[in-house]
Amino acid sequence: MTRIFFSSHSASFSTASVAMLAGLCLHQTAWADNAQPANKQTTNAQVLAKSTIMPALKQKAPYSNSTPHSPDWGVFNTGKGVASGFGIIGGPGQPRWAEDWSDLATMSPAKRRADWFNRLKYIPLTDNGDIWLSINGEERLRYIFENQPMMGTAGKTNANRVLLRNQYGADLHIGEHIRAYAEFLWGVAGGSNYYGYQTGVQRERLDLQQGILEVKGNLLGAKMGAIGGRQVFLDAPLSMQSSRDLTNAQQTWDGFRGYAVWKSFRMDLFDFMQTNKLPRNVFADGTNYNARMYGIYTSTALPNFTVMGQKSQIFADVFFIGYLFNGTPAAISTTTGTQSGSTRRDNVGSRIWGNVGPFNVSLTGVFQGGEFRPAASQGATRAVRACAVNGVFGWTAKNLKSAPSFSLQADMFSGGSYHSKDGAVGTFATPYFPFPYYNDVTLALTSQNLIGVGPVITATPVPHLLLKLHVPVFWRESTQDAVYGTGKIYSWRNNLSGGFIGATPQTQIAWNFAPHWTWTHDIAGFVASNGMRQAGAKDGAFYMQTMEFKF
Repeated sequence: MTRIFFSSHSASFSTASVAMLAGLCLHQTAWADNAQPANKQTTNAQVLAKSTIMPALKQKAPYSNSTPHSPDWGVFNTGKGVASGFGIIGGPGQPRWAEDWSDLATMSPAKRRADWFNRLKYIPLTDNGDIWLSINGEERLRYIFENQPMMGTAGKTNANRVLLRNQYGADLHIGEHIRAYAEFLWGVAGGSNYYGYQTGVQRERLDLQQGILEVKGNLLGAKMGAIGGRQVFLDAPLSMQSSRDLTNAQQTWDGFRGYAVWKSFRMDLFDFMQTNKLPRNVFADGTNYNARMYGIYTSTALPNFTVMGQKSQIFADVFFIGYLFNGTPAAISTTTGTQSGSTRRDNVGSRIWGNVGPFNVSLTGVFQGGEFRPAASQGATRAVRACAVNGVFGWTAKNLKSAPSFSLQADMFSGGSYHSKDGAVGTFATPYFPFPYYNDVTLALTSQNLIGVGPVITATPVPHLLLKLHVPVFWRESTQDAVYGTGKIYSWRNNLSGGFIGATPQTQIAWNFAPHWTWTHDIAGFVASNGMRQAGAKDGAFYMQTMEFKF
């Protein structure tokens, strides 16, 4: 018999959380037929809309609210905030601090009452309403099964993982120019034959997940602001950095960002240290000074135009993102294993994206320079010369009831050579968790030494139900380099023949069965090539079920 258990330090809180979920479920059975609940924006498939893979979902989002609940960024509200650097905003968005529910102050009482939780989204604290509070929350229960995790190298078979996340936040607005946001997290993790719980991103006692102070206003014809503190940061290509939402604890950063948004141009400056999630005591998370991300991201809205009778909008992004990190993510491949050290990665890139008539396009190119310093003087400092190219081209049949979207996604992340001891390092580095749904939800492969090509098909056959199919096929970009997983360099080297890795067909079914509730199923499998099997890789199956309540 399979035994399912939770860690002892979290068991009592787990009981309370389940009771809370049950109470919320009973309360939600009374939702009105004419309700206009907020859009559930963090369905993993919906987040993928940022890469223009899923335009159908932006057109027919489950339980969508016509109000975007974000500041007015003008043209940069296209795609409900996609271009404004704060993630997808519309109803409960991601990150939560980027939401703005002040529109409820002028909304008619009937519309406000349509969703019970609206009373928590705008709470005036003064008579004139210039000081007000907004409260948000999330309860998420997730189950993951993998029969051969990490291509059979995780040391576990038939791994069952059960994850429970409790996350609540409060957003205080003081006049038009000052706001403070605090978000708290408790994460519980258990299961049988589980793995990966030692890093602190699954089991998390009560701690500050996000805590920021923002000062904002109008200056030089732009809407400007500075945000300091601990925060989720999403102003980077999906192939390079994400919020790490597969785990209980999202990836957060300690530092600051400054933004300015003009009519057709925006700019984001940032300098962060990664939050250290490893401490397991209450309010013990600190700053990881060994992992830094800094840079500037700009976006220009080109003049709109019309193609095939449809309004078209193209954005041109130019960015510089710097990484400084060491430890396991910085290690490079050698003929017998890995070489530890520290590295600086200078990413200079550009992205062209938007819609041209009925077609959605996205093309990103990144050159990665910098240097690698071996640990303990084990060799000379080496230059870094790596690159990545990512493209998506899609079409949405808006005239059909299910609004199916058909896309082709192609990606290339450069590799190097594990035979080289003093030449430039050619392996592209993605230390801060690229978006897993972009290529491989199982995390068995990541954006290093990889070429991937495959179709993406999405549809909403009935209201509130989203279907997605992605079938990428993978090769090594360099046959002189290793195969890389998320946070892992596989040991296969000279006994690995050919560049073909295999395929990872994956599908997702997301059902918003009631306001604020989403039930998601992710099913994937890894089919290894003959060369990978002979080297020791194993085929595998992956299943993830997520029940989420969010307001």
